[in-house]
Amino acid sequence: MTPPADVAPPAPGPVPAPAGGVVRVALVDDQQLVRAGFRMVIDSQPDLEVALEAGDGAQALRLLADHRVDVVLMDVRMPHLDGLTATARLTAAPDAPRVIVLTTFDLDEYVLEAIRSGASGFLLKDAPPEEMLAAIRTVHAGDAVIAPSSTRRLLEHLVTALPADEAAPQHDALAGLTDREREVLVLMARGRSNTEIAADLFVAEATVKTHVGRILAKLDARDRVQAVVTAYETGLVRPGS
Repeated sequence: MTPPADVAPPAPGPVPAPAGGVVRVALVDDQQLVRAGFRMVIDSQPDLEVALEAGDGAQALRLLADHRVDVVLMDVRMPHLDGLTATARLTAAPDAPRVIVLTTFDLDEYVLEAIRSGASGFLLKDAPPEEMLAAIRTVHAGDAVIAPSSTRRLLEHLVTALPADEAAPQHDALAGLTDREREVLVLMARGRSNTEIAADLFVAEATVKTHVGRILAKLDARDRVQAVVTAYETGLVRPGS
């Protein structure tokens, strides 16, 4: 199969940038029709734009080496270089863009490894357009895509599919957390937002944000998704709980 030719970033559109700037998105998928559909949805938003497209992971790495983007939508199964390997290489670089892995339920085992490699979340390919747009904005804001119920079900499915030795509790990873931080982490793993956690614990949302920041630092997690994966892998939270 002949590798697709590099696609040059499009010229800036006529829509003026919002005060916070336009979020630049890269689409990495070997199906041109999928990319076209995503581009149409993303470019319809005044605060988002598709900065480049790539048909496989190798092409994406070449283009991203020369062009700055904020968020990458990365498919898993692609020719030449799969999304799993591309995600690991991309997120290992300094000032790497955020990566959202695109998947279907039959790719579960690959998605968890992508999260471990530094992806900030995952999105089902058949998710509604508004969910995709919300995911891009959420990840760009420094959070991670973990709240939608479909994401939680997928994460639970991922963890139950892990080999027994990988799923065994690793209590050392949680040793540095306070009781309150463990409580917050459990609620994070259940898909609760900071606002919802604050209501559950009867504390200010600013307090929850402080706890979340400390949890990420202590677990050496890039974002909420990686912290939640740790919560499941260590047995702090069980699927379905």
